[in-house]
Amino acid sequence: MTQNTTRLSPDAIAERLIAARRDGTRLSPESFGDAPASRDEALAVQARVLEAFGPAGGFKTGRIEGAPPMIAPILAAEVQPSPAVLAPTPSGKLAIELEIGFLVTAPLPAADDPELEEKARACVALIPVLEIVDTRLTDHDAATPLLKLADNQLNGGLVTGTPLADWQEFDFDAITARLELGDETVLDGPATVPGGDAWATFCALVRGIGSHCGGLREGQIVISGSLNGMPFIAPGTKVRAEIAGLGRLEADYPA
Repeated sequence: MTQNTTRLSPDAIAERLIAARRDGTRLSPESFGDAPASRDEALAVQARVLEAFGPAGGFKTGRIEGAPPMIAPILAAEVQPSPAVLAPTPSGKLAIELEIGFLVTAPLPAADDPELEEKARACVALIPVLEIVDTRLTDHDAATPLLKLADNQLNGGLVTGTPLADWQEFDFDAITARLELGDETVLDGPATVPGGDAWATFCALVRGIGSHCGGLREGQIVISGSLNGMPFIAPGTKVRAEIAGLGRLEADYPA
């Protein structure tokens, strides 16, 4: 008997992820085979899922040396202000990432503007954020990087703090933060944004996002990477966080 080696199309991947979001099931990474086959296919999956659950409330991103930025939409329906109550998940656990976000407050300059990095400063506010990490997969460790990307880079929503409009004196090179997960303090002191430069990461997204998932628009939030790794929490955990000079965040994950 000849084994069927047909690769899943982006539409087929998207339909499976849409169904998993709707009915709460989780999918085996192995069941996707080697799909998606490219970054473009993974982004096509994201766009299809967003059509079903959108609009986007923002994007998570990261800089990759010599490559386009990582881009993953965050559903607007899954963005909530602090203090927040986190919804239960089929797996019974979530991961928490404390991050620096950029809230777009005005139309951004053109992606090819040579003065983009300077002009864009007047178009955003800083905002402290908890990223809720969740996946539609049974085992994110077993998933390929492209499958994680197709699954919105494992995003499960945001908890947002108070925007800081006057942020020009904020020192990204001297970030101090604290994150308490129940009785455990997982971060207390100096912290570093992945890639070392949150503003450069944001600007790389502005240059690279184009019209993907509607593009980057006023009112959306861009998150720049975890300050504390990706620790998981169990139901019954209280989350308390602060980024010095930026603000506090609270979320409860009920038992």
